[in-house]
Amino acid sequence: MKAAIVQGAGRTPVYEEFAEPVAQPGEQIVTVTAAALSQLTRSRASGQHYSSKGVYPFVAGVDGVGYAEDGSRVYFVLPRSPYGAMAERTVVAAEQCIALPDELDDVTAAAMANPGMSSWAAFVYRARLKARETVLVNGATGTSGRLAVQIAKHMGAKKVIATGRNKESLQAVAALGADVTILLGEDQRAMDQAFQEQFATGVDVVLDYLWGPSARALLIAGARAGAEAVPIRFVQIGSMSGGEIALPSAALRSSAIELMGSGIGSVPLEGLVEAIRGVMLAAVPSKFRIETKAVPLTQVERAWTDGDSSARTVFTIGS
Repeated sequence: MKAAIVQGAGRTPVYEEFAEPVAQPGEQIVTVTAAALSQLTRSRASGQHYSSKGVYPFVAGVDGVGYAEDGSRVYFVLPRSPYGAMAERTVVAAEQCIALPDELDDVTAAAMANPGMSSWAAFVYRARLKARETVLVNGATGTSGRLAVQIAKHMGAKKVIATGRNKESLQAVAALGADVTILLGEDQRAMDQAFQEQFATGVDVVLDYLWGPSARALLIAGARAGAEAVPIRFVQIGSMSGGEIALPSAALRSSAIELMGSGIGSVPLEGLVEAIRGVMLAAVPSKFRIETKAVPLTQVERAWTDGDSSARTVFTIGS
């Protein structure tokens, strides 16, 4: 079969022949129709993600949409290594397949699953978001952040604060439901003041997709301006702005900040699957919006390095 094959760490996948998968007991062969190019997929292929196995070659892609052996249309996640989602066929545990609503098309479902899961799982399993709470999404202009704003509103958040580096993109996030937007990076003093103003009025949950300088500034602002002994659940999800920060210890000692992560390992696999199921079921009735760009898998080498974060690339397979 044809597949996007990663031959080594840091190498762009190539469209070549790969061995056909054979199902073991409890597994399902899926004929793939669509697979999204997510940050997790890129990071795993490069060998840099903490869940990477470091064994090559393997088929790229952590999740996708296709048809199970009984003809049902499913979303699937985490195929058995060395098989991945970016292939004509893959093999995955049956419990990691989710039936899809008829109204949700293949490309949208594939694009939305991983970024939507990142915030859904963080809200449900880590932050334990309650209705009428206030949420701040750090890095809300990327695909995951934009969905996080919409999902927070869907889950009953009273107020959603969005941060981002681009003014125009922040305006688009406001149209998706963000009540307050804060521009990152241009004016450090203005940014710090804006952060402190929001924490002073009350922030219950922070979802952080960036880490780096803005996350550090948020933690310090929360410690300074947050109400005494009132928890701020700070959930770290992505590190687009850097993998490490230097945080003053007093920021944690002097506040009720609860610092935690959300992802593979901190949320059980069944929880991640249930989070994706929640996103899929809510997507149409709640009118979640995501920009997509469909590209044939034959063009994987050209499209792999596309840096456009405004739309999620989805590789389509077959007819």
